[in-house]
Amino acid sequence: MFLLAAMTLGFSGCASHRGGRHIAVEPEEKVLTLDSARQAELAVTFRVPDHYFSKRSRLFISPALYSGDSLVESYPQVVLDAPVFTKKSRRAAVLEKRIDPLAVSSQKVDNRDEQVIPYRQLVTLPEGLDGGEIIARVSTDGCGVCAGIDTLHLAGLTDPVSLIDVKESLKLDWIEPEFKIKPKIRSGQGVARLQFIINRYDIRPELGRNRAELDSMLAKLEPILADSLATLEAVKITGVASADGSLSFNTPLARNRAHSAMKWLITQLRIPASVQKHFSISSRPEGWGPVWEAMRAAGDPDTTAVAEILDKYADSNDDVQEYFIRRLPCWGRIRDNYLQKDRNVEYLYSYQIKSFTTDEELLDMYDKRPDAFSESELLRVSSLKTTPDEKQAVYRTILHYFPQSQVAANNLAVLLLREGRDDEAREVFEGVGEYNPETMQTQAALYVYHNEYEKAVELLSTRVEDPEARYNLGLIKAQQHRFEEAYELLAPFADINSVVVALCVNRNDEADRMMQGIATDSPLCEYVRALIAARLGRGSEVLHHIAGASGDVTLRERAKTEYDFKPYRDRLEFREVIYK
Repeated sequence: MFLLAAMTLGFSGCASHRGGRHIAVEPEEKVLTLDSARQAELAVTFRVPDHYFSKRSRLFISPALYSGDSLVESYPQVVLDAPVFTKKSRRAAVLEKRIDPLAVSSQKVDNRDEQVIPYRQLVTLPEGLDGGEIIARVSTDGCGVCAGIDTLHLAGLTDPVSLIDVKESLKLDWIEPEFKIKPKIRSGQGVARLQFIINRYDIRPELGRNRAELDSMLAKLEPILADSLATLEAVKITGVASADGSLSFNTPLARNRAHSAMKWLITQLRIPASVQKHFSISSRPEGWGPVWEAMRAAGDPDTTAVAEILDKYADSNDDVQEYFIRRLPCWGRIRDNYLQKDRNVEYLYSYQIKSFTTDEELLDMYDKRPDAFSESELLRVSSLKTTPDEKQAVYRTILHYFPQSQVAANNLAVLLLREGRDDEAREVFEGVGEYNPETMQTQAALYVYHNEYEKAVELLSTRVEDPEARYNLGLIKAQQHRFEEAYELLAPFADINSVVVALCVNRNDEADRMMQGIATDSPLCEYVRALIAARLGRGSEVLHHIAGASGDVTLRERAKTEYDFKPYRDRLEFREVIYK
């Protein structure tokens, strides 16, 4: 609030300025450009004419920010003390012990001379306001309301960029990949830890955990063979030859064990002869590496000795390494504690899932077997869905089966952003991992939605040759009130946002030219046309276009305090459409 500085000293009073003259303000009333903090510096000079106020007076110049008729914020006052007022004020302080709260800040002047008073003040347009006017009330009692003797119009504040809904205006990349039918080959693997009678290779389900291990193999292969959409491509079973013993003996033994496991599977699964050809066997040496790993895990003190042998004879076969390991003093403990009792039988399998080729088949099978779809097929289903909710559901299905699908994550994030669910969009998008140029606009938008503007600027600046990146970068620069940069980026697009930014840099003629190429008569476009007309002094157009914008309640409220419309606020035509 204004500083109420009326003094009950018995000699101050509210006296009119003399001769009908007025305080001059230099420069004359102008529009201040706001920075990214919605601030601007008010820099004016007050020229107070000679004999403007009486020699017995204290003069107050009280600047303040108004929005319409509402006081928003008061700024420091200029306080001028004429000679007689100064003397009586000092006398009152001495004789009556009266304290003058303005004694330190007031300026002692000779009212018979012209006074030139520079004034500087940082002003802020609060969030939620689209404009305002800085007015100084001149008085001799400090309030500038009940007994003002003059009113000075210092500057206007306007923020056209607030007409831009940056989040809604961002260009987001919706990725619609080409649908390509590719073979859907899937694969799996496993290890069965089986026990065999020494030097034998026949399968004994009753030994150890053999039954459970064999059943695990069956559990992986049975669903494939039972699936009407799946075709078995290959099953390869590898016997792993023990490190203990002669490699020349163990290798064929391991191969025979793999063959036994294969025959057991074929029998149990009732594999027809036409499919048995897809089965194959092999063998490989296990090596002494697992023994060393087991010793290391147990903290065995002789782990280093075994490691040195394995390193020294790395280019030799298992028999050479075994020769030296058997001669270690700890061989007995190695044999008893760390040699594998079970023999590993490894298996790899692959199968092909039927492809779906027509849109009808895709939609039908999606409801039945989404697990049988490829990423490409699911993306095609998403394009066939019509509503945002349906598309979201498909994209979530894709991410369930293909968690690294950048297309699904990008498009789902776009849909969520359009619904204002930016936190959920970020969570979805961050689950994909690596950055991809195709998803750059979405990543930048997520930064904007979370007010991380500099990150968005950094990202988009790497691809300014991309029109969408350049446009989004221009929007962000405008949001940051870096208007000259924003104008250079957005001007080539000549859309409504480009026009608004042109107004922000007072390129009013250019804004007018661009606006002539926009045929839309939406309330926003009509409002911007009214702004342009006001700045170019085309009064009748202002009233015409503001009527076209008045259907939007938000714009109608804004017009009441829009600084550019100040000359029209008291006109009947204006008030009829704005205050209806």
